[in-house]
Amino acid sequence: MLWALLFGGVATFAQLYSVQAVLTAIAADFSVSAADAALAVSASTIGLALAVIPWSWVADRAGRKRTMTVAMALAVACGLLVPLAPTFAAMLTLRFLQGAALGGIPAVALVYLNEEVQRMHVAVAAATYVAGTTIGGLAGRLIAGPVAGVLDWRAGVLAAGIVSALAAVVFVWLAPTPRAFQPAVSGRGPNLWRRILINLRSPRLLALYAQGFLLMGGFVAVYNYLGFRLESPPFNLPTSLVSLLFLAYLAGTITSRLTGGLTVRHGRLPVLLTSIPVLLGGLGLTLVPSIPVILLGLLIFTGGFFAAHSVASGWTPRLAHTGKAQASSLYNLSYYAGSSLLGWAGGLFLDSLGWAGVVLFAAALALLAATTAAVFLRQVPAT
Repeated sequence: MLWALLFGGVATFAQLYSVQAVLTAIAADFSVSAADAALAVSASTIGLALAVIPWSWVADRAGRKRTMTVAMALAVACGLLVPLAPTFAAMLTLRFLQGAALGGIPAVALVYLNEEVQRMHVAVAAATYVAGTTIGGLAGRLIAGPVAGVLDWRAGVLAAGIVSALAAVVFVWLAPTPRAFQPAVSGRGPNLWRRILINLRSPRLLALYAQGFLLMGGFVAVYNYLGFRLESPPFNLPTSLVSLLFLAYLAGTITSRLTGGLTVRHGRLPVLLTSIPVLLGGLGLTLVPSIPVILLGLLIFTGGFFAAHSVASGWTPRLAHTGKAQASSLYNLSYYAGSSLLGWAGGLFLDSLGWAGVVLFAAALALLAATTAAVFLRQVPAT
């Protein structure tokens, strides 16, 4: 199952974030600003955020694996059309549809794990899945960026789409048939909207949703706009070289996997609250005008972010007593809403205050997330 979900993560996140490595090329091709070019990322994450609740309803009836399989197939089809978009508006439309299809994967994956994996192994399993998503995000960026450097951004995105299609096939081949899944039956138990409302009334779950919204917003803002900084004076790096900075994602692959063991030994909240100062320290290093220091800062920042995300995302289904699929979907909705809205808003700070503005923006979001967790998650019993 973990190998299947690793490839599912590649199929999902290679498509979702491949355009992030070529935003400067998209801006030049369509003659749009940095903030407008970042809409190529936001369009897909908005689509994903809006789709996770409907996909959770489908998964409660059709089954976890079947739902994820259909979602991957639809996303791959849309993704292979993105490089053919004749206009910026057409490209954004296709990216939105692709994101809406991709919503069926993160909306279901952690519920699938929680249902099929023994309780004592869930934290480690969830952390392993998040590690797989980092590999997918890294793969999409590292494929699209260098290919775009040799050819153009369209070829880069197409190459990432082909890799995603192959990963989706491997997922379908490896994923085991669910054994603990019980289809939802109409008239039995709370309906969809009742399950959503129950989860929205929990201050503890709202605090976890806030982690996804705030931390992801700052994370995407940093990755969206760092390329614009490094491709401008005094660095003047080419796109193909800037895309290699996404290797910092490997820090997230490591820390998200290690987080599973740490939460078993020390508890979820201490690990979450330790991750955020680590994130802030790395963020501060990106202000230093030195490529090696910026890379070090990006490694630390990425590791801290994925450690926090691994804890929050894996904790959500455990705290939900009713509608676990909807609770997980609400976390993903918040997570990708932060990516879409706050990730785009970082461009406004870049335009007005430069890179320091983006750093201050992301730091303020992280501090707010830490405060929210400390206040609302202190008395949560071990789960």
